[in-house]
Amino acid sequence: MQKKIPVTPDSTRCSTCMLSEICLPLGMARHDVAKLDELIKERIRVPKGSALFRLGDKVEAVYGIRSGSLKTQLEDASGHVQITGFLLPGEIIGMDGLLENTQQSHAIALEDSEVCVIRIDEMDHLAAHIPVLNQQFRRLMSKEINRSHQLVMSLGAMRSEQRLAAFLLNLSQRLATLGYSANEFVLRMSREEIGNYLGLTLETVSRLFSRFAREGLIHVQQRQVLIVDMQTLRGLAGTDCG
Repeated sequence: MQKKIPVTPDSTRCSTCMLSEICLPLGMARHDVAKLDELIKERIRVPKGSALFRLGDKVEAVYGIRSGSLKTQLEDASGHVQITGFLLPGEIIGMDGLLENTQQSHAIALEDSEVCVIRIDEMDHLAAHIPVLNQQFRRLMSKEINRSHQLVMSLGAMRSEQRLAAFLLNLSQRLATLGYSANEFVLRMSREEIGNYLGLTLETVSRLFSRFAREGLIHVQQRQVLIVDMQTLRGLAGTDCG
């Protein structure tokens, strides 16, 4: 069950957050970032397996991930699920619902997570006083489109081993941006979820992990992954994984 947490004057704000260099305030002047403190008035804690929002919900806010990780997924009338993304701290979730004013996917926590609530009406009001805020949201929209393009490319043009290699490299780069190790990390998603996202069966994903380990590209123990040969993995991916 979600827990709403009011942001008080003593709470960490945009101007003091460690994620400010990769989240919404990226590249903004210090005095503009200070004004952003007025925008974040609430946070939400989302337990593992719970939904931050669901397909069809009315859009009242977008959310900046402060800790943890979430997945976005679509679900058709027959119950078939397609995972469309895995989101990490510093990334914004819910942008795709702004056009129709309804959420276009489910957002489910992969682990206990916390998000900053960026309310749309307050954001519109603040954008009138911080012109660069609109530029920031265009940047975030561009990232969202880029992520969709990467998924389409993965599903349409890449061999199965390329898909998994590119996925691991992309995750490595994003975690490195957060200050974590680029070579060693824990997968918060299951192999079945990775397969769903990449358009592969669970058996194929498991076989590829075993193959990469056997060939000395990675060392894997349950969900703990160590990239041993980054250069060869990049060559195998054969694409820009940024």
